[in-house]
Amino acid sequence: MVSAARDGLREAAPAESIMWRIGYYRTSMSSRNPAPHGVFVHEQALCESANVGARTRVWAFAHVLPGARIGADCNICDHVFIENDVTLGDRVTVKCGVQLWDGLRVADDVFIGPNVTFSNDKYPRSKEHQRELLQTHIGRGASIGGGATVLPGLKIGPRAMIGAGSVVTHDVPARAIVSGNPARIVGYIDTINAEQGLQVRGRGREAASGQTSVRGVTLHRLTHVMDLRGSLTAGEFPVDLPFVPQRYFCVFDVPGKEVRGEHAHKQCEQFLFCARGSVSVVVDDGSRSEEIVLDRPDLGLYLPPMIWAVQYKYSADALLFVFASQPYDPADYIRDYDQFQAAVQR
Repeated sequence: MVSAARDGLREAAPAESIMWRIGYYRTSMSSRNPAPHGVFVHEQALCESANVGARTRVWAFAHVLPGARIGADCNICDHVFIENDVTLGDRVTVKCGVQLWDGLRVADDVFIGPNVTFSNDKYPRSKEHQRELLQTHIGRGASIGGGATVLPGLKIGPRAMIGAGSVVTHDVPARAIVSGNPARIVGYIDTINAEQGLQVRGRGREAASGQTSVRGVTLHRLTHVMDLRGSLTAGEFPVDLPFVPQRYFCVFDVPGKEVRGEHAHKQCEQFLFCARGSVSVVVDDGSRSEEIVLDRPDLGLYLPPMIWAVQYKYSADALLFVFASQPYDPADYIRDYDQFQAAVQR
């Protein structure tokens, strides 16, 4: 087979080519390869599962065990092993040299690069088996670069991007870009930096505000007074800030590698400012995303309801204050990004 075959494109004899194009090319319905009609299985592959979606391709020296479930339009490249308790969604690409072990759940449109390593046992011993295997979930549209290692029991969020060779030891939020050993968040995909377009109108010590590119999210410069006695920032509710708060909390002593937030509120409004140090806030309305750095005490960020927000890149001395328009209510939180996307699109 030529290399183009690994992407589902290959040279073929005329008769075979016709069968391939109409989606009926496969090996015989035998115990060796019981794949359903319309699935391509290379003559030197072993596909024991009958739960394989239409137009999926299984290439040479791949081995799919009977219990595996594979969606439609997938591409299973050479030397891939798929164990029984594995589920792949539609349009998943698994490149060469990957082993997918029991407990792996892969959503639609995921890319798994060559020689990516998964595990389902934190403390493996020869001939000793866990009663319950840890499940690893790979979210819709995520990409895992070649040679990366993903430890067991983790969740990789929708559209997350894992750099080649990374060692993933913690959950990865939706749309996060991680790299390194251990993997750390270095950014978020499809997210602009506030410096590219955000301006707060007005100059001097007076309060002012400006729009971001994300629906309803505004950046505020608070009143800032300096003299020989020191510096002071001030704001009045609801004159300078958009609501009268009913609750506040502050966040501090956050290790730089940690991520906070990762949720939206159905009704609650919030106002954030960093009294000391700095923190990056990623705001997302479901269609646009922007990263804003809060790095001085006279700079605040207003978040209306139904905005997905993440805080990360905390400096060692960061002290983040958050004012909320409502008392704490667990039912007001949306903590799953797919659920958030579905809610804002209704």
